[in-house]
Amino acid sequence: MGTSDRQATAATRTRRNYDSSRRRDQAAETRARVLDTAIRMFSERGWSVGVREIAAEAGVSFETVYAKFGSKTRLFLTAFDVAVVGDDQPVPLVDRSGFTAMSAGDRRERAAAGAALAAEIYGRTTGLYRALREGASSDTELAAKLAEAYRRQRSDVRTAGEAVAGRTLTDDEAEGLWAVISTEVYDLLVNNAGWSQSRYRDWLADTTLRLLGPA
Repeated sequence: MGTSDRQATAATRTRRNYDSSRRRDQAAETRARVLDTAIRMFSERGWSVGVREIAAEAGVSFETVYAKFGSKTRLFLTAFDVAVVGDDQPVPLVDRSGFTAMSAGDRRERAAAGAALAAEIYGRTTGLYRALREGASSDTELAAKLAEAYRRQRSDVRTAGEAVAGRTLTDDEAEGLWAVISTEVYDLLVNNAGWSQSRYRDWLADTTLRLLGPA
């Protein structure tokens, strides 16, 4: 093979790699846009919103959404998981900086970190929890997801509470804390009573410390 042939082959490979990389980037951008749109529309309008409406709002075809997610239920479940942690990276909540911050500083600082994390998560997910509860009444996969979400939330709150307290919690303490640090309470106070995020964070940090008792 002559020099010109080798150069042409190298150029072809470079072009193919570029085209492949560009397609992956475009696919990732489309997926992210669909998920962002789904999170917003399910949050605002509940389970009743249709895939065609989400696709139109995201600027993609109905077929594209189904090719990527397979069904409305799978689209919702993916959107829900992304909203809980804030991105599409496969890193569990308990391994993220917002969660590990509850192990640093004094008790008040740890409680404030926990309250900030709860406010951040529920700011993204409260509407989705409403949609999930609505859909769970008629969709067995969503019903299973709702039960799993509550189990995970219960476990995460116990872990967070023990990090803040610096000790093992009793069942009454852990489950009482789980009831207080819940999407339903956030929804009542912020979206119904009109509390600001900062007021909710301060209240939740103070309530957490009162529930956990003296250091």
